[in-house]
Amino acid sequence: MVNINNQSIPLEKFKHTKIIATIGPSTNSYEAIEALIKAGANGLRLNFSHGDYEERKQQIIWIRQASKKLEKPVAIIQDLQGPKIRLGDFVGVINVSKGQEINFGFNANYETQGIIPTQIDLSKKAKRGERLYLSDGKILTYITSIKNGVVSAKVDNDGMLLRRKGINLPDTDFAGDVITAKDKRDIVFGSTQDIDYVALSFVQSSLEVEMLRKILHTMGSNAKIIAKIETKASINHLEEIFLSSDAVMVARGDLAIEVPFESVPIIQRKIIGLGLEHAKPTIVATQMLHSMNISPEPTRPEVSDIATAVLVGCDAVMLSDETASGDYPLEAVRVMKKIILYTEKNAPLRTVFSATKNETKQYAISRAIANLANSINARAIVAETKSGATALNIASLRVSIPLIAVTNDPKTSQQLAIVFSVKSYLRPSNQLTIDRLTDWLRKTKLLDKGDVIVTASGKYPGVVGTTDTIKVRMIE
Repeated sequence: MVNINNQSIPLEKFKHTKIIATIGPSTNSYEAIEALIKAGANGLRLNFSHGDYEERKQQIIWIRQASKKLEKPVAIIQDLQGPKIRLGDFVGVINVSKGQEINFGFNANYETQGIIPTQIDLSKKAKRGERLYLSDGKILTYITSIKNGVVSAKVDNDGMLLRRKGINLPDTDFAGDVITAKDKRDIVFGSTQDIDYVALSFVQSSLEVEMLRKILHTMGSNAKIIAKIETKASINHLEEIFLSSDAVMVARGDLAIEVPFESVPIIQRKIIGLGLEHAKPTIVATQMLHSMNISPEPTRPEVSDIATAVLVGCDAVMLSDETASGDYPLEAVRVMKKIILYTEKNAPLRTVFSATKNETKQYAISRAIANLANSINARAIVAETKSGATALNIASLRVSIPLIAVTNDPKTSQQLAIVFSVKSYLRPSNQLTIDRLTDWLRKTKLLDKGDVIVTASGKYPGVVGTTDTIKVRMIE
C-alpha cells in the first residue's frame, strides 16, 4: 500500500474545485506530467481518440510514479472516442455554396464518383429533413433524400470542406451505437491498466451507460463512469443519465453544435445542479483557456468562464488542447489554479443546492456532519470512507471547510481526487485510523493546537456504508 500522507499544502491555501489536465504531445514525458501534478492538476485525461496502447501504458506508469513521488493522489481518466462522425479522405478542398446539393456516401471516392466520403454509413441512421452540420458546425445542410446508401443534402451557407473534419447530426438518433468497436477494444485495454474513470462520449441516454457498466463488470474493472453530455438527445434524458452514471461532464464543444449555443450556459448550470442534488461529481470542459494554446496569458472572458464554473459549484474544470498540444501547458494549469483560489476566497455568493429526492440514511448523516462543522466553524472535516460515498455526500453540500477523506482503498483515494473539496489520505483501516491521522496532521502543522475538527467514522472501519459516529475534537 502506498501511503499518500505528505500533502503539505496549508489548509487555507487548499483549492476546493479540482483541475483535470489532458496528456498529449506537449506533455508526453515524465517531467511534464510531474510538473502538471505539482502545478495543481488533480486528474489527468488520456484521450483515446489519439495515440496507441504502448504510449498509454507509458503515460500511466509516469502518472503513478509522479503521484507516488509527490505523495498526491491523481485520478486517471480514459476518454473513449465514441462514434465521432467525420468526413473521409479526399484530395484538396471542396468548396460548397448556399443552395447547392451535395451527396455523401460511406467510404465513397469523391474524385471518381463526385460523392463526399464519410467514415460511417449515415444512410442507416439519418432521415430526410434532419440537420447535418459540417466542418465542426461551420456549415449547415438539410438532408433532402436518402437512396441506395447515398445521403443528399442542401447547403444552407457557403463554406469549404476539409478531409476528416467532424460532422454533427443533432436530430439523428444514434441510440445503441454509442459504444463503437474501437471503444470496446480500448475498454479491454483499460481494464488491464490502473484506470480510475472511463468517460463515455456522445451519450444519448442511460442505456449506453448501463451497457458500459456491464462491459466493465465483465472485464473485472472497478473504474467509475463519466457520462459526457454533448448531444441533443442527452439533454432530454439528463435525470436518468445522472442516476446511471458516477460523474457527468459538460462537453461544451459538440454540445454547442447540437443545441442552440445560447442554451449551453443554462444547460451547464442545470447539470451542475443535478450533480449537487444526486451527490455526483460534475466536470466543465472545452476551451476554458483556449487562447493559451498560443498565448502565455488568458483572455478576460476565459477568466470569467472559469470563475463562473467555480461559483455555481462544479467539482472540476478541465483543460484539453491547452495541456495536450498547446504551447503553454504548465502555465495553463497555474492560471486555472490561480483563478480558482481567488474566486473561492472572494466569492460574494454561495452555491445553493436542493435536498436529494430520495434521501438515504447515509446522506442524512453526511448532512448532519456538514451542518455541525459549519455551526462550530470547524477547521476541517475528517471522514473515514471505504467506497468514497461518505465523502461524495458531504462534498455535494458544498461546505467551504476542507474535507479530509481517509481510506484504505487506493482506487477510492484516486477517484476522490477530482471531487470538490476532498483531500484524501491512504491509511490502513482500524478503530484508531482517524485519531492517528489527525495526530499526524497536527505534527505536520496542517492542523494547529486549538483547532476544532469534526470526524466521521463507522463501527466497522473499512466496511462500506457503516458511517455512524460523529465526533467533535479539539487538537491539543
